[in-house]
Amino acid sequence: MTVTVLPEVAGTSRATLRRNFWRGVWRVLRRKPSRMAGVGIVALFALMGAFGPLLYPANLPRDDNALYAPPSLAHPFGTDFEGTDVLALVVTGARYVLLTGLATAFITVALGTAIGLFAGFRRGRWDTALMRLTDLNLAIPGLPLLLVLSTVWKFTSPLEMGLVLGLLGWGGVARAVRSQTLSLRERGFIEAARGLGLPTRHIVGRELLPSMAPYIAMNMLIAVTGAVYAQVGLFFLGVLPFEANNWGVMLNLAVFSGGALTTPAALPYLLAPLLAILLLTLGIVLIVDAMDEIFNPRLREE
Repeated sequence: MTVTVLPEVAGTSRATLRRNFWRGVWRVLRRKPSRMAGVGIVALFALMGAFGPLLYPANLPRDDNALYAPPSLAHPFGTDFEGTDVLALVVTGARYVLLTGLATAFITVALGTAIGLFAGFRRGRWDTALMRLTDLNLAIPGLPLLLVLSTVWKFTSPLEMGLVLGLLGWGGVARAVRSQTLSLRERGFIEAARGLGLPTRHIVGRELLPSMAPYIAMNMLIAVTGAVYAQVGLFFLGVLPFEANNWGVMLNLAVFSGGALTTPAALPYLLAPLLAILLLTLGIVLIVDAMDEIFNPRLREE
């Protein structure tokens, strides 16, 4: 006897599963106020990156009579060495930081997941070759290579920076995904799929990949924070083009030009980008904590 599932029934079932999933996500987020705070922080930075530059003119106004002005209602974080509002610099600089982080995370996770899945599932010579390539990627000294590249490549676009950071950072994800794949491929549902003669594309795309989706999503969020640290560090070292509203450049000018470590005048100029980096990292960490419970049935039951 053959049972036929109507497309309408299958579509309704998928819609119900999606609704139940998002209801579960909402319950997990509400369980701890800190998780809601994390979502709010990340949403705030997303809005800053998307609309922040639209709130200010292309050339931010300067006030020669208010150099390193202390925090006030007009300037919540004071002004910089040119009399420019520090809050405006942080807001307009968020777009470059976030776009670089997202581009890095996408490339890192896409390459690492594809290579790890293929190597772990096929095994044999493909596994050996791809893991040697992964070892080579892990052995590349990232910071010295970026310093050398910065002499010939100015990284004027955040996508260019994200491309380089992503190509340098996929090795760890590939190794971890391969380990997960080697474990999952021996499970009963994978053996059943192979026994039914399902194509490799179906097994990898419909069976293996969904099982690793939580791990991949968390790695993507963590890759964003790594990219933020890497790019801010390069701008802080002064090896990339000067942009006054970049968080790393702000740190560089506050420390080496404003003397923020020895005089309190430039301290708000130093603390503003540091606070932005800290809040962004905190928001991502809180969301990762929520995702761990969302995708882990044992934690949901506790």
